Amino acid sequence: MWQKLFPFLKWFPQWPKSGHVQSDFWAGLTGATVVLPQGVAFATLAGMPPQYGLYAAMVPCIVAALWGSSRVMVTGPANAISLTTLALVAPLAIPGSPDYIALVLSLTFLVGVLQLAIGVSGLGRLVEKVPHAVILGFTIGAAVLIANSQVGTALGLALERTTSILVTANQVMDRLDQINFFPLAIVAMTIVLILLFEKISRRLPAMFFGLLLASAATWLFTDLLNQPKLPAVSELPSALPLLSWPIPSPEVLPSLIVPCLVMTMLALAEASAIARAMAARQGIAFNGTQEVIGQGLGNLAGSFFSSYPTSGSFNRSGVNIASGAKTPMAAVIASLLLILILAFGREFATLLPLACIAGVLWVVAWRLIDKRDLRHTLGLGWTNRLTCLFTMGATLFWSLEAALIGGVILFFALQRILGPDQKVTPQG
Repeated sequence: MWQKLFPFLKWFPQWPKSGHVQSDFWAGLTGATVVLPQGVAFATLAGMPPQYGLYAAMVPCIVAALWGSSRVMVTGPANAISLTTLALVAPLAIPGSPDYIALVLSLTFLVGVLQLAIGVSGLGRLVEKVPHAVILGFTIGAAVLIANSQVGTALGLALERTTSILVTANQVMDRLDQINFFPLAIVAMTIVLILLFEKISRRLPAMFFGLLLASAATWLFTDLLNQPKLPAVSELPSALPLLSWPIPSPEVLPSLIVPCLVMTMLALAEASAIARAMAARQGIAFNGTQEVIGQGLGNLAGSFFSSYPTSGSFNRSGVNIASGAKTPMAAVIASLLLILILAFGREFATLLPLACIAGVLWVVAWRLIDKRDLRHTLGLGWTNRLTCLFTMGATLFWSLEAALIGGVILFFALQRILGPDQKVTPQG
């Protein structure tokens, strides 16, 4: 009874004795470091003041980690969710204005309510029916998008933030004469340091120490080589999450119904895909209903603490698992440490060059692509092969929600036309 209401009671009492405390702490510290620039950037994408991206990385992350199904997925601000927030709410109010902020927080509340209703009703089980080939194609596509998001930082170019690799490529081609190879060298150095720390000892939090040492070396080389200072994490607001009243008035509610339906679909599709991909990599069971409930509670609780809509974050989840996270406490620790950094040490965050963080994210992107699983799935037959390739391509060149929905439809259509492939066993 109590474990059904509070699912974290199944694992939390044993956590102090599990031997995972140290691993989760270092993974959480790395995650808190990485989310600083991302949260600010994503809030800007969403048309919100910068601090709201950090608010979205706090309460929703803790609640979703404790009530969700995934052991390593991190919930918070995400690229597609941020862009969709702007697209849905900008027609209703001026981005960044008090009216806009109020509408966005109300949207978060409504999304949380609808997600929770879907989970409690049992409809969340439908996400467990998504074919593995769809999840694999989505994961590979998302990994490429993560790498794509850091191209401008790595080349020292001020590129328009976009999820399209074609737009990024065109922007780079138009600015070839402006490329700065110093930040690219810093990215490479960060990657090498992470790999070096991993070779030294698997017990070391390689990403965290690689990021710190690369940051220190960057400032040293900047002075020695007389290079212009590279962009670093912006100065952070000192404010902690503000209490808010997100329940929409009867006058506002009708204008948010369609945005709520669209956002709920996208957020659940993205979170479920990430959670399933992470579960497959770890070889553990995935509970779709519980994950939907966790996402709903995260958005619902977050709306009262000034959070805009959140979902699973591929960037932060990848950093989390690559940093050695073992339990949901890593995500909880990341959120708590983020609060401490904002309260007491936000000045130190400005010492982290964005090029070093780009190096961390490129390592994450590469490791999200499970080459063994890809070879296995492509060898199962044409249904899985075409579904995986379609989902990957749609993720890269269309949209995340279209990739997931289209991939599922294609899989079952091909099964009827071509017959079932061999049984899929996710490779770990």
